Amino acid sequence: MATHVAIIGDHFILPQVFEDELRKACPDHELTCRLRQEDWPDSPVVHGYGGDVDVPIKEFIGDFEEVAAFIGEAEILVTHLSPITDGMLDNLPNLKLIGCSRGGPVNIDIQAAHARGVKVVRVPGRNASAVVEFTIGAILAETRKIRVGHEALRAGNWRGDLYRADTTGRELNEMTVGVIGYGKIGTRLVKILQAFGCRTLVCDPYVQLDPSDVAAGVEQVSLDTLLSQSDVVTLHPRVSAETTHMINKDTLAKMKPDALLVNTARGPLCNYDDLYDALTQGTIGSAMLETFSVEPTPPDWPLLQLENVTLTPHIAGASVRTAQFAAQQLAEEVRRYLSGDPLMNLCGE
Repeated sequence: MATHVAIIGDHFILPQVFEDELRKACPDHELTCRLRQEDWPDSPVVHGYGGDVDVPIKEFIGDFEEVAAFIGEAEILVTHLSPITDGMLDNLPNLKLIGCSRGGPVNIDIQAAHARGVKVVRVPGRNASAVVEFTIGAILAETRKIRVGHEALRAGNWRGDLYRADTTGRELNEMTVGVIGYGKIGTRLVKILQAFGCRTLVCDPYVQLDPSDVAAGVEQVSLDTLLSQSDVVTLHPRVSAETTHMINKDTLAKMKPDALLVNTARGPLCNYDDLYDALTQGTIGSAMLETFSVEPTPPDWPLLQLENVTLTPHIAGASVRTAQFAAQQLAEEVRRYLSGDPLMNLCGE
């Protein structure tokens, strides 16, 4: 008997890519696949961090009723950004497995799924390589004045003065980089930073450094020590009650006056009003911001107007490899489910 699979992709991970990988991974299983494609990223997700949605999910796209109707009698759902809420699950009695192609499936009400015996699997570290590469690029764009030089030249201004000793950039090998969060992204970033020869500090109270990192000179320190000693502070923790607005007026005041703050993780980690004040008052030197508490950012947002800020539209994790890898990992999870094997990345009860 065929297993019914509902697949919901988008313009980043196409539904056909999901299906192709499923069929490669499950040649011995008969699958009946139904495909739907959402308009993301051409249309934005419902962000949810601002309290604009009265459901315990974030970062989703799709109407609840339409998505539930599409899933219908399917036993398996494979998706990227589709919402799954408690109320939707009431109408999905046959659903047994949800595969979400994200490291943190915040678009799924996992507790509600568990209460109904529905297993939820994810793809941890799916974009770790992409985010690390992007973070390195973001740091270099600021520390080596790439963004400043580009903007000036595009405006017809030859900034030869950027060769002056008091305005030119600094090399990473003379700097201290503080990495907050030591998960899959943080650990990979630390290893690449070592090749630049910089001093590297790590703050994460829930993990210990790998012995090889300790041997290479990586230091695990308190948050206060990291903030006060780092020339670059880069954020990589998950959003939680503990980390929400961890960058605020008080923590910014502990940073060096010429420090660079990089956020390629999540917007709610920063209090952006406090950050604006810090950047305009000289509390810190500059910032590179890739994620925001409200997305898309309002066109009149004050941080968009500052010359000491580089901003990008939440694209650090976007790469061709990320999409392919995520689809392959979920396909393997579906194969394991159908074969009765233990699931690899089951979301905790």
